[in-house]
Amino acid sequence: MITPHPAKPEPTEPEPTDQDQRPSPTPLDRKIAAAFPGVVVRKDLVKAVKGNAIVPTYVLEYLLGQYAATDDDATIHSGIEQVRRILRDHYVHRGENRLIQSRIREKGRHRVIDKVSVSLNEKLDIYEAEFSNLGISKVEIGAETVRSHPKLLTGGVWCICGIVYAYSGDPKDVPWRLHSLKPIQLSRLDLDSYTTAREQFSTEEWIDLLIQSIGFNPAMFGPRAKLLHLVRLIPFVERNYNLVELGPKGTGKSHIYSEFSPHGMLISGGEVTVPKLFVNNASGRIGLVGYWDCVAFDEFAGKKKRADRALVDIMKNYMANKSFSRGVETLGAEASMVFVGNTSHTVPYMLKNSDLFEELPEQYHDPAFLDRIHCYVPGWEFEQIRGEMFSSGYGFVVDYLAEVLRSLRDTDYSDRYQDSFALSDDLSTRDRDGIHKTFSGLMKLIHPSGQASPEEIDALLRIALEGRKRVKDQLVRIDSTMKAVHFDYTCSGESRSVTTLEEEEYPRLYHQVTEADEAGTDSSDDVPLASAQQPQKETARQASAHSKPQEGHLEFTEGRRGFTYDRYIGPYLHGATRIDVIDPYIRQPYQARNLMELIETIAKFTDTTSDVTVHLTTKRDDDGVFSARQQESLETIRTNSAVAGISFEYSFRQTIHDRTITTDSGWRILLGRGLDVFQPFNTDWLDLRLRQQFFRQLKEFTITYVKQDSGIRS
Repeated sequence: MITPHPAKPEPTEPEPTDQDQRPSPTPLDRKIAAAFPGVVVRKDLVKAVKGNAIVPTYVLEYLLGQYAATDDDATIHSGIEQVRRILRDHYVHRGENRLIQSRIREKGRHRVIDKVSVSLNEKLDIYEAEFSNLGISKVEIGAETVRSHPKLLTGGVWCICGIVYAYSGDPKDVPWRLHSLKPIQLSRLDLDSYTTAREQFSTEEWIDLLIQSIGFNPAMFGPRAKLLHLVRLIPFVERNYNLVELGPKGTGKSHIYSEFSPHGMLISGGEVTVPKLFVNNASGRIGLVGYWDCVAFDEFAGKKKRADRALVDIMKNYMANKSFSRGVETLGAEASMVFVGNTSHTVPYMLKNSDLFEELPEQYHDPAFLDRIHCYVPGWEFEQIRGEMFSSGYGFVVDYLAEVLRSLRDTDYSDRYQDSFALSDDLSTRDRDGIHKTFSGLMKLIHPSGQASPEEIDALLRIALEGRKRVKDQLVRIDSTMKAVHFDYTCSGESRSVTTLEEEEYPRLYHQVTEADEAGTDSSDDVPLASAQQPQKETARQASAHSKPQEGHLEFTEGRRGFTYDRYIGPYLHGATRIDVIDPYIRQPYQARNLMELIETIAKFTDTTSDVTVHLTTKRDDDGVFSARQQESLETIRTNSAVAGISFEYSFRQTIHDRTITTDSGWRILLGRGLDVFQPFNTDWLDLRLRQQFFRQLKEFTITYVKQDSGIRS
C-alpha cells in the first residue's frame, strides 16, 4: 500500500475548455523549464505541428525543445511557426524523393530532414551515408563527423543535412556531396547534470514530470496509478527485464513501446520467428535482441494463436540466462522482453474459471516460461485513454529521456533497500530477481542518484513485490508442484505483508475458497459491515439486511473497485432524522455529484414517513473558478432533495478541516477524503460508472465508524 497523502482538492474532472485556449503554465511547468532548458517541451504542441509529416514524435519534440521551450506565449507561437516552416521546407516525404533530388540538382544545394545511417566502406577506407527517405546512398561523410555523432553507425539519426549536387562526368562517381550535418536527435548526453537537476524537485514533483513526459496529465492519476505507468518504462532502463501486461483494450499498453524511444521495437506477436528475434544460423546475422534495448510483442494474447515450440524454448533460455545459441556458439544480449495483450474477460471471471494468464497462447501458458516473468502489470487498473488524460504541461523531449534511461542501464540499485528492509526467506531466487530488477528500475527512474528516504523506498519495494507476487500466485494455480510463498518483508524487525489489489477485492476467488471450504464458518450475514472485505453487487436493501453496523476502521487501497455509499454508509443511517455532513470541498461539479449521490443513499435508508434534514458545512470557493457555480449547484441539490422529502440545508465555514457524517441516531463516520473517494472517469451518460459506483476505481482512503453514545471519540 502506498503511503497516503493528505486529502486535498484535486482537479480530477476538469471542465471542458476551448481547445484553442492555451492553459497557463503551472509553477511546476516553470520549474521544469528553468531546470532543463532546451530538453523539455509542452506536450500539447506536438499535434499542432505534426500535420501530414510522418516523422517520429521524438524528432518533433526535439525541434520544439529548440524553438518553443518557454512559457512565453509569443515565443511559443513563433517557435511553432518556425518548426512548421522547417518541416514544410526541408522534411523529405518518401513519395516526393525524386522531386527533392531534382530540386537539389537544379539549385545545386538544398537542406533536407531525413534519417541518416552510416557504414564503413572498408575497400575504400571511407564512411558512407545513406538517406532513408531521400533514397540516396554511398554519400561520403567525414570521419570527424562520425566520431562526433557515433549513433550514425548504430541504426541512424534524424538530421538536417546540406546536400550538394556535383556531377563529375564519371558514371561510377556518386554526384551527391554532404555539405553539412546537424543531428536533430540528441547526440550527446550529460547524465551528471540530469541527476543534479533532479535534486531541485520533490519526489512527487519528479514523478509528475515523468508522467507529463510520457504524455499524460498527472492530475488524472493517483500515486499508485502513476507508479504503474512508470513500471512500463523499466524495460528501457533495466537490462534483460521481462514484463507482461494484460488488460482491456484502449489503455495504452503498447503506446509506450512504439512512440516513446528510438531504442525500442514493437512487433506483432504473430510475426516473431527465431531468425528474426535471435539469430539466423544460415547467415549468422543476429536478430532483434542484439540491436534493441527493448523488444515488445504486441497483441500477444489469444488462446487460438500458435507459436513455434522452438522459439518458446529459446526464449525461455534467453529470459533466464540472457543468452541464446547459434549452432555450437553461445551469444548474449541485453534486450528486455515485454509482452502485452488484451483480455476478453473480467478479473473475477478469470480468477473463478482459470488464472490471470488465461489469455496467453497455449505454448506460452507454460509454468517454465511464466516463471521467468519479473513483473505482471495489472492492465485492468488502467482507465481507457480519454482526451482529458493528455498533458498540456512540460515534459522531457522523449529522445532526451530515452538516452538518459539507456545510460542508466549501466547502474544497479537493486540493493538500495537493504539498509532498512529485508525480504522474506520464503522467496525463491527467481522471486528475488524479479523484485530486485523492478525495484532497481523504479529507483533509477525516480531517484537516479540512488538516494531515497526509507518511506520512499518502501513504496517502490511494495510495487516490486506485488508485481512478482501476481506472477507467482498464478503459477501456484497453474502448477500444482509449486508452493505458495509469503511475499513479506521486514523493517526494523516488523513484518509487513504485500497483497495484490485483486486479492483485496476478491479474496475468496483469489484464494479459491469453495463452498466446501466455507462450510462450518460463520455466515456472511453475521459479518459486521466494518470488517467486511469482499465487495458484493447488491441492492441497498440487501446491503442493509446483510450488514450489521458496528464500530471499526476500514482502509481502501488505490485502484480498488466495489465501494458504494449504499454499502458502506447507508446502514449507519437507519433511524436518523438529522444528518450533518462536513466536507470542505464541495465546489467542483464532480464534488456536487458526489454529494447528490449521498442524498440518494440517504433517501434509500431513512424512513420516508419522517422528516429528514441534511445539513452540509463546507468552504466557500471565494477566489476559485467554481465560486459562481458552487452556490448554483447547492441550490439545485436543495430543490432536488425535496423530491425525496429531504430538507437540505448548507452553510459555509472557512476554518473546517474535518470530513465527517454525523447522525442524530448516534453514529459518527470519519471520512479520510470526505466524499471524494472515486478516481476520475468518463462522465458520458452511457458510461455505466456514472450510475453504478460499484464499478468505479477508488483513491486511497480510510473510514472510521464511531458510536457516539459508547464513549469512544475520534
